[in-house]
Amino acid sequence: MIHVRPYQPEDLIVMTELMKDLGYPTTEEQMRNRMSVIETLSGTFTFLADLNGKAVGMMGIRHVYSYEEDGFVIQISLLVTKKEYEGQGIGKALVSFAESWAVAQDAEILYLTSGIKPERERAHAFYKAIGFEATGYRFVKRLTIQ
Repeated sequence: MIHVRPYQPEDLIVMTELMKDLGYPTTEEQMRNRMSVIETLSGTFTFLADLNGKAVGMMGIRHVYSYEEDGFVIQISLLVTKKEYEGQGIGKALVSFAESWAVAQDAEILYLTSGIKPERERAHAFYKAIGFEATGYRFVKRLTIQ
């Protein structure tokens, strides 16, 4: 059975592995540094999916007030399942948890962004299959900080 639970500091090793599966290799130290900031951010939450006591998925969500509409929205800012567990309902369980959590927070919209890359096509098909619709693009510009 899949159980979704809040992040715990002892999850750093598996989170580091999950970031690699997502296509963003990182070190445990980098992940620790990121989480030390993320944990202090109001409205930002991290959850892990356990299968038989083993963490096999991760989701980051943000609770924000919308500029475009009246009310709060929930953004899934990160969603990943360990590669060897894909297709076993981990992603569905995480998104279902996010949906219930969003309703409990009085949010009427749940959204996410995903890169336009060939390796993300399976993820896009998954999102559509569970009720998301593509409504736009994400534009990114890297800045040089001096």
